[in-house]
Amino acid sequence: MNVRYTLEELTQIGIEIRRSLESLDSDRKKQEELVLAHIKKFSNKGSRIADFQAGLEWFNVTEELSIYRHLTGKIIILDFFTYCCINCMHILPDLDALEKRFSITDGLVVVGVHSAKFSNERESQKLLSAVQRYNINHPVVNDATLSTWRNLGISCWPTLVMIGPSGELLAVFVGEGHRDELILYVDVALRYFKSLKKIRDNDIPLQLARHLLPVAGNGSDLLFPGKLELFRNEQGERLIVSDTGNNRILVSDTSGNVECVIGGCNPGLKDGAYENAQFNAPQGVCALGDSIYVADNENHAIRKIDMLKKTVTTITGTGVQGHDYVGGKVGTEQAISSPWDVAVYEYEHEKRTVPVLLIAVAGTHQIWAYFFEETVWWKNRQSFFKLRRTYKAGTCAAIVGSGREENRNNAYPHAAGLAQPSGLVVVQEKKLVYFADSESSSIRRVDLTNGRVSAVCGANRDPADLHDYGDSDGANFTAKLQHPLGVAWHLKDNAVYVADTYNHKIKRIDAATGYCETVYGDGKPGPGKFSFDEPSGIAVSPEKDLLYVADVNNHAIKVIDIRKKSIATLPIKVPVTEIVENDSGNTYLFDTTISENGGELTITFDVVFFESELKLNVDAPQKWTVKDLPGTNNGDNSGWTCAVSNGELATPVSIKIPEGNGISEVHITLNIVACKTTECLPKKLLVLFRVHRKSNASTVVTERKRLVVK
Repeated sequence: MNVRYTLEELTQIGIEIRRSLESLDSDRKKQEELVLAHIKKFSNKGSRIADFQAGLEWFNVTEELSIYRHLTGKIIILDFFTYCCINCMHILPDLDALEKRFSITDGLVVVGVHSAKFSNERESQKLLSAVQRYNINHPVVNDATLSTWRNLGISCWPTLVMIGPSGELLAVFVGEGHRDELILYVDVALRYFKSLKKIRDNDIPLQLARHLLPVAGNGSDLLFPGKLELFRNEQGERLIVSDTGNNRILVSDTSGNVECVIGGCNPGLKDGAYENAQFNAPQGVCALGDSIYVADNENHAIRKIDMLKKTVTTITGTGVQGHDYVGGKVGTEQAISSPWDVAVYEYEHEKRTVPVLLIAVAGTHQIWAYFFEETVWWKNRQSFFKLRRTYKAGTCAAIVGSGREENRNNAYPHAAGLAQPSGLVVVQEKKLVYFADSESSSIRRVDLTNGRVSAVCGANRDPADLHDYGDSDGANFTAKLQHPLGVAWHLKDNAVYVADTYNHKIKRIDAATGYCETVYGDGKPGPGKFSFDEPSGIAVSPEKDLLYVADVNNHAIKVIDIRKKSIATLPIKVPVTEIVENDSGNTYLFDTTISENGGELTITFDVVFFESELKLNVDAPQKWTVKDLPGTNNGDNSGWTCAVSNGELATPVSIKIPEGNGISEVHITLNIVACKTTECLPKKLLVLFRVHRKSNASTVVTERKRLVVK
């Protein structure tokens, strides 16, 4: 690679430019001039990067991409990531915003260069699942041998590298939080290189991998279930499932009969009734009385489900990633970062017991607490860091962890360092909380009487070593795990059960001896009887000696009978409420809400089939037609417009809606061709959207609807 500046030098130059940009915050013109001068300088240096190694596996494209064939004439952003990394996950919304602003035909292409930290992540099938799970819509290459990483001299995740239209190295952005800077650089670069006629408007061979996902009616109604929990009500034991890929929470009996569906397929942050509420990749769940608390991960919020009122409310978090390492604000004024799990601790305070919600805040590598009542926390600790503090009701604050990503144990909780805590379980009788510290590949615990953080098993004595992982039974540091995400407590066994995620195993830690051993799973991912594929959630039924496991990439809940040493898949089925059969075939009714001031409604359809052998014919036309818009049948010029009234199934329907109020109806017809191995069947689907216009609704509404076809 002929690069006159090393990546390290270019990174340092970028830091200096960033400081200058911050000083010019109110002067966009001078910011653009500064970036333009930088781009001109480095576009003329003759610095060309090496092409991608041939033979690597690619995702979201139909063929391998080449910088000097497919991507010549494009501004390229290379995103060096590893899919376990929370900081890498934080980059994805920034890249999504960038891609929505500048399209491929505008001249921008984002390429994810997956450079694995863990051995499990090097497997292409695991990376494919991550691409689907995180809704990554740009090309991704599995650089399993780190060839591109080494060629460029990358040293950490995430790192973004900006490449010019002739393969020239232009800029480097290390870490997260560069959205505005990226937009500025790309905007300036595109205008500059277009003026030189070096930008091409050609497309690239995209084919998104979401079509490979399972669909409802084909054996599972779950999509990447992340976490689960058991609780008891008047009817007996109940199971809460965080159906992460479908952005919803399910409540079922222990036979899998779903009783409540909270939220829906479309990601969003919306409070309200069950059917209207929205989540975004929810993870941990726990119950307290008649309420369920949810770690709504990508909304950076904690949500409360009231099972009596059948409503959802946000109790803390702003909907935007926070960067606070202390906290202390009340309710939704407090921003948090990627909460991954929640658990309730009954805290003995002033001769009474008050509940405290513990939160694994993966994004800042800490454990936080939400105080339901005014509470003096750790009242016996009055030295160091001034731990003794009174928190008002509704306050959310950090209670464990400095915010530095490390495996540092300490008698003082705020001096300890955590590494992406992702699973919590409270052991009430011992006044302990065990947590899965995923990036250090360890299980650790906090003494809830004084805040002391100590090791349980896994990892390394060196607090800076976050790469000591493996798959070995043993005690303390001799035991090895690989990116565990879930923990559960079994009182009768006096044991902690662990979802050892990247080893595809369930392990058991004897609380008396600290010995950790494999109890289920052969370490080979798959759909087999005792095979798991990145299990990440685990819960115990102490009465029945059962383990419930969220088997993420198998889209299933597994139930293990500890005494019989048997396993079964729980047949969770969500009632299909959107289908209404009539003489004309499959008819679907949906409701949506938009502002009284008007706006734009965009609709995308996912067609799936009850019969597993039926599939859409990729060679046949799959069309939609907007049949009726309000006012068009009687000649009224209502202002409702659809720029394109006919389109391919993969293309969204886009409807402009005028100012007004009340409820209006939009009729859409889909003509599709579904095939079995021996025959093809044309089908006609009728879709009715009832559009409610309200004063407090959004002006831009995006709906993605699943049409289950009989």
